[in-house]
Amino acid sequence: MRKSMLLLLSLLVVFGLLLVACGGDEEPTAEEVVEEPAEEAAEEPAEEEAEEPAEEETMDEKTVLDFWSFTNELNTMAIAFEDKHPDVDIEYTMIPMTNGEYQTKLLASLGTEDSPDIIALEAAFVKEYVESDFLADVSDLMADAEAAGTYQFVIDVGTDDGVTKAYAFQATPGALFYRRSLAQEYFGTDDPAEVQALLSDFDKFQEAAAVIKEKSDGNTYIVASNGDFTNLFFANREQLWVVDNTLTIDPMVEEYVKTAKTFRDEGYEAQATQWQEGWFAGMNDTLVDAEGNSKQIFSYFLPTWGLPYVLAPNAVAADGSSDTSGDWGVIEGPLPYQWGGTWIGALAESPNLDLAKEFIRFSTLDTEHLRNWATGVYTNEYLKAIDPDVPEDQAQAPGDFVSSQIVVEEIIPLFDDSELSAFLAGQNSYGGFAAAAPSVNARLMQGSDDAIQRAMNDPMIAYLNDEITEEEMWAQWKDQVRIEFPDLIIE
Repeated sequence: MRKSMLLLLSLLVVFGLLLVACGGDEEPTAEEVVEEPAEEAAEEPAEEEAEEPAEEETMDEKTVLDFWSFTNELNTMAIAFEDKHPDVDIEYTMIPMTNGEYQTKLLASLGTEDSPDIIALEAAFVKEYVESDFLADVSDLMADAEAAGTYQFVIDVGTDDGVTKAYAFQATPGALFYRRSLAQEYFGTDDPAEVQALLSDFDKFQEAAAVIKEKSDGNTYIVASNGDFTNLFFANREQLWVVDNTLTIDPMVEEYVKTAKTFRDEGYEAQATQWQEGWFAGMNDTLVDAEGNSKQIFSYFLPTWGLPYVLAPNAVAADGSSDTSGDWGVIEGPLPYQWGGTWIGALAESPNLDLAKEFIRFSTLDTEHLRNWATGVYTNEYLKAIDPDVPEDQAQAPGDFVSSQIVVEEIIPLFDDSELSAFLAGQNSYGGFAAAAPSVNARLMQGSDDAIQRAMNDPMIAYLNDEITEEEMWAQWKDQVRIEFPDLIIE
């Protein structure tokens, strides 16, 4: 179903945006550069002299790989690859995902001469492309994946019907970050093992929420938003969203709705909207309610990238009045899950498919490269030695959790005394994520997941706010899914 929809959407976008489709090189090709002096060599006296520069230019020409991404960090990989392959020039194009710009331009390019060779694919939409015919089969790289000990859930996301079409350089298992001082205050311990025992399933998590509310007189919430634990329930379904072209509702989805309603009605969550000011304020102890009363947040569910890119940067208040750095711990939490991540695939019609595959192998499966990526080897100085024109801010800081279990286990000790370890009061976050990663299951992911799950947002908000009944919530959600997937059977 999604294969046909993706193809149809791409065709519509192509025809609708033909005049603005981007991605093609405006520079002359190597062949064009060579042809010009060859034409000038038509006269007899100049023939012998003209052949030499044409030959020299041919020797200097490089194979160009077009690489499209929605994040500039992958340009670091492109530069590192060029260092290993001096005969390759990667034309790197970064297109933001704002308002769907990346996907729109990518869809418009598919099947045209403007399509790139290699594309980056975010977790929210990677399955749509993996389930389509646009990506090349890269199953022949599986031996490299096995040698690197690539986490199974990373492979599963990039695989459809036994055919692997994309690999990822990172793994993104989720965890629960908690305030140590608040754990000590309300539970008498901040030890990660003891806190994990208190929060090891959602029944215990709800019990802990009640304890925190009671002991804090309602001034501390166990989570900032019910959206914080949405991924946990969706990730632990036992049924696909779509089975035999029919929408299915797994018991874990029903449990999520029940839990979210309980947390709202009982005052266990702060009702802060994710990615907005109040949600971030809870990370640095500056959260206040509508009356200006100070409130605190006990914990946040975040994946690997959430520590360096979300939690740590927001632990310090904008005005410097509050800093929670060093007051955090990390545990596996009540349920395993993964959140986000970037996969890399090659377009099936790429004229440089073998080289594109080599880039995928290097960027996602080469253990030396992944070790460099995770440990901060790719500094700006390192990259400038390869390409002097590299932007001043182009570098990869240490700490990204890579997809190779072999590399992960090897480098865990390197993070014992890191800045992130200090942020966690001496706890090694890399080791914590390494413990959680093998439990993640991504076999149920489908290309339709993101649209189906997003369709629940507005009806859920209305239901939690007592604006509609639960029955009306389910009905409105199904109506929205019907709009997204007109051919889907919805009972």
